[in-house]
Amino acid sequence: MSKIRRPKGRQELRYRRHLRVRKRVSGTAERPRLVVFRSLKHIYAQLVDDTTSRTIATVSDLNIEQGKKSEKSTEVGKLIAQKAKDAGYSSVVFDRAGYKYHGRVKAVADGAREGGLEF
Repeated sequence: MSKIRRPKGRQELRYRRHLRVRKRVSGTAERPRLVVFRSLKHIYAQLVDDTTSRTIATVSDLNIEQGKKSEKSTEVGKLIAQKAKDAGYSSVVFDRAGYKYHGRVKAVADGAREGGLEF
């Protein structure tokens, strides 16, 4: 008898991709991990130090009023870059969290680069 394969949901597949990315990407005290989470309506970014398991800074587009979703994502990238600079970080490791490096995720990365972060 053959195994019956159950269909996997989109979130489960993304989570498995995220685990594959996390095998290689880890934030340190000198170079934290810039994590992006994308929901249908909003986008969130946070800086994480994995050695101490602490979140350093977090930004979302919840209080950004104007613009399309990709424009808000670029603004989120600039804001997280500013918070990273204020906390004393100039270089980060980018974690796309299982999403394609495309669209809003790429916009966050481009905004962070515009804000002065290196990765």
